[in-house]
Amino acid sequence: MRKITLITILISLLLCGRAAATPDTSARAAILQLSDGKVLYQRNSEARMLIASTTKIMTALVVLDNCDPDEVVKVTAASTAIEGSSMYLKAGEELTVEELLYGMLISSGNDAAHALALHVAGSIEAFAELMNKKVAELGLENSSFRNPHGLDQDGHYSTASDLAAIAAKALENELFREIVSTKSKVVAGRSLTNHNRLLWSYKGAQGVKTGYTMAAGRTLVSCAERDGLRLICVTLCAPDDWDDHMKLYDWAFSQYKMNTVAEKNQEYCRVPVISGVSDSVAVGFSEDCRLLLAADDVLETKIRLPKFVYAPVSEDDIAGGLEIIVNGELIKTLPLTYMETVEQDEEVKLSLWGRIKHWWYLGNSQGIQYRMLPY
Repeated sequence: MRKITLITILISLLLCGRAAATPDTSARAAILQLSDGKVLYQRNSEARMLIASTTKIMTALVVLDNCDPDEVVKVTAASTAIEGSSMYLKAGEELTVEELLYGMLISSGNDAAHALALHVAGSIEAFAELMNKKVAELGLENSSFRNPHGLDQDGHYSTASDLAAIAAKALENELFREIVSTKSKVVAGRSLTNHNRLLWSYKGAQGVKTGYTMAAGRTLVSCAERDGLRLICVTLCAPDDWDDHMKLYDWAFSQYKMNTVAEKNQEYCRVPVISGVSDSVAVGFSEDCRLLLAADDVLETKIRLPKFVYAPVSEDDIAGGLEIIVNGELIKTLPLTYMETVEQDEEVKLSLWGRIKHWWYLGNSQGIQYRMLPY
């Protein structure tokens, strides 16, 4: 009995240790995922909630879809009257779309968001329609936008999961990445400082957007990258959001690693060529392959290639494959292709047996199955 009790205690301690490995957060809803959407951690990530100024990520997406950054926007009195955070626009002044994007994403200017929305669509209602159209394009089902700035409004909500997807899409845009990763900048005579403290305090931080209203609480969407592993983190209604994000990133970077198995057009090796104008042909990958692995995963690869080939050899034809094995399980076979064409050297005469082998090779490479027939 004592032995069984001891084993039970040890198992319980191990399980508790594993559970403690994933950090807890102060957030009512949270998600941590790769930029491609693979989720590493989540809590209530599908719950519809107020999102405050993280709304402006979607605003930026719609603006970038519909405007040239150099377009000039004339600020109206309606935009300067918007409450909340501001870049302190003045009625009648003119700024470019890019300058307003800086003011909206760095200083969280509600006035800049309002001005951009009017420039794009003519009214806030029409701009909200464009935002919701983008929601549909992204295949999101738990987001609804009513304004471009994120002030609390009935029917204006999203989820941690949807915000992560919206941020991932926005981060595909080079100008967006540049703006949200900028710590400070002088724009139209104004000194702007990014509200995202992670840019100063966390190695690998790349922005994205902060937010706060009394009803929504503290909201934060961030991105960080180390050693090729890019992560997106979202917390909603999180009193300790800075600490939450850093803990989640620390955990993920310690538990996972991104491994580059293959790079497109990278030469892997050369295969000898018989009867060709060249004595070998380059073999490489026709696609990129990067794998997310846990720290204790074991990665192995096995090559499947012929010892030699007969000319002619055509570029892009399948040469063989690279088997990718993780923890003893085959998870994928990457095709290896010939990277160049090697013509047959007409001056090289094959023996009768060499010609038979050549025909045999060509036939099988084209799916023709030869069999020896009885007399």
